[in-house]
Amino acid sequence: MPTRPLRVLVDMNIQRAPDSRPFRDQLASLLPGHEVFALQDDFPEHAIEALATAHLRPGLARRLPALRLVQKLGAGVDTMVRDPDLAPGVRITRLRHDGQAQDMAEWALSHVLALHRDHAWYASLQAAREWSGRTARPAPLTTVAVLGLGEIGGRVARAFAAVGFRVIGWSRSSRAVEGVETRSGPAALDPLLGEADYVIAVLPSTAETSGLFGAARLAGMKDGATLLNMGRGDLVDEAALPEALDAGRPARAVLDVTRIEPLPPESPLWAHPAVTLTPHVSGRNTGDAMAATAENFRRLAEGLPLLDEVDRTRGY
Repeated sequence: MPTRPLRVLVDMNIQRAPDSRPFRDQLASLLPGHEVFALQDDFPEHAIEALATAHLRPGLARRLPALRLVQKLGAGVDTMVRDPDLAPGVRITRLRHDGQAQDMAEWALSHVLALHRDHAWYASLQAAREWSGRTARPAPLTTVAVLGLGEIGGRVARAFAAVGFRVIGWSRSSRAVEGVETRSGPAALDPLLGEADYVIAVLPSTAETSGLFGAARLAGMKDGATLLNMGRGDLVDEAALPEALDAGRPARAVLDVTRIEPLPPESPLWAHPAVTLTPHVSGRNTGDAMAATAENFRRLAEGLPLLDEVDRTRGY
């Protein structure tokens, strides 16, 4: 039993789990000797040292003067590192789970293969009761660019390489991915976009990546290409995207993330014929999130190195 119990708060703050008390009970069972509260409880704000949350609620950190660690119940931390109420000394950790990387690789594969093998076209022929076919371009002659080569991006790149596509990975600094050609640095990005048939963005939101796909960069993509974004919503200039799609560069966009979520009803992306939307579901499988959270909270209590700590200055 720890010599000084931690006081921990759980605030899921997600639409599908508005009540954090079931998660409180799960985490408490993994942290004997510590005190675990849900946001719905009467909890001691002045004494909370660790917070587990999927999305940091605006103003919550300001109410927790003793806060030392925020465990993100997910991977993306861009809004969290920019939260003005989070004191500079508060540490942030996030989940890294093989299941989430696999989920995201499957999401990307499913959409690319559906486009590559003309699923929508064959559905239209079926509706017209027409029996006709055409030959798909061989995968080795089809270039898939994966932007971002961390744990998730690396898994995505390897998954496409295993199917037989020509895969080129890109990252800000040099990274090696087994079986995949890689390029790095700003100078390598635009030439890559000009040759890729499918561009899959798995990048975090940082000062360098926000607005990365503006009008000029979209226009520089290969004619007929598809842009898939499962990184962060602010990577793509949504105001410029419809016009770019109308011009065929890119010819299609598949978006799992948007700048504002849920996507506002008035957004033209809902009705654009070249846009496919999914509601931020590409990486929902976060594995045993509470077990990983409990491990980091134990490490905090015992003064041990934390797992998957975020560099707040870099934003990831």
